[in-house]
Amino acid sequence: MRRERLVRALRGEPTDTTPIWIMRQAGRHLPGYRKLREAHPILEIARTPELAAEVSLEPVRRYDVDAGVVFADISLPFAGLGVEFSIDPGLGPVVRHPIRSRADVEALTDFDARASVPFVGRAIERFLEQELERPIIGFAGGPFTLAAYLIEGGPSREYVETKRLIYGDPGTFDLLLGRLTDMTIDYLRLQAESGAAVLQLFDTWAGALGPAAFERHLLGPLRTIFDAVRPFHRPTIYFSTGSSHLVELLATTGADALGVDWREPLGRVRRRIGPAMALQGNLDPGALLGTEAALLREARAVLDEVPDGSSHVFNLGHGVLPQTDPDRVRALVDFVHEAGRARKTA
Repeated sequence: MRRERLVRALRGEPTDTTPIWIMRQAGRHLPGYRKLREAHPILEIARTPELAAEVSLEPVRRYDVDAGVVFADISLPFAGLGVEFSIDPGLGPVVRHPIRSRADVEALTDFDARASVPFVGRAIERFLEQELERPIIGFAGGPFTLAAYLIEGGPSREYVETKRLIYGDPGTFDLLLGRLTDMTIDYLRLQAESGAAVLQLFDTWAGALGPAAFERHLLGPLRTIFDAVRPFHRPTIYFSTGSSHLVELLATTGADALGVDWREPLGRVRRRIGPAMALQGNLDPGALLGTEAALLREARAVLDEVPDGSSHVFNLGHGVLPQTDPDRVRALVDFVHEAGRARKTA
């Protein structure tokens, strides 16, 4: 049951307690990762299976989380498109030559996951060689977020160049999304074949789109991705932030579960989308920075939004903050399991 707990919850099947994992649990708030970063740049860790597996294993060994997550970055597949990029500490992916025209899109090279990112598959395999009790989650960037990085050249607040392309040359924008959709399917296939038990799309910035633009440009690519990976028989999760205005559309992407940020209560989301999808989330990451009493109060409030505890995976509403005390994370994981177990036996 333990190894299947997360998968069963995502499929809407009974579990012995509420499963929990934490976005960005493998990384910056943990002492082992920080020590490793003193000697190795992020991309070197991600591209070295032994190091990536070690980072992925650290939170599993420290906490009682119900899954590991492969240590990677959503920008890693860019290299397979012929895109030059770096990951700047404190900033994130930076693209050397942003994509702004049809010619730029047509110049992208054909993507082959096994040729360009084989190290991600090997990191998953190495994790599973050492961890027999818990599964590992594979992931990719969502098509809008990847496109925005490529177009803007890095993180953005206003997405000026992205929206210039959407409204000025929508055909080119859709062409780019098509290339990224094909890339993502192949990338997720690699991870599933390497042993990932769950696949998540991190489309963090999709909330920058209004409903009409989301439905016109992004809904089709998302459905294509989730339809294509369904034969892999891995539960799928779609996550974005600041997207409360899109909830009804997000429920039609074809994902098995919807990751919800902390801005919208889970109970309200359930009422808006119905019972078909599992829900993941959605504690404010900032709650881990306060007192333990406040943390557990907020965690219980999240659990209370799903009274029967069914089809729910506990998580944060975004990634764990680097300033977080690992002891707080441990207290949260233990509390969610204890409270979830009590609800199941009540």
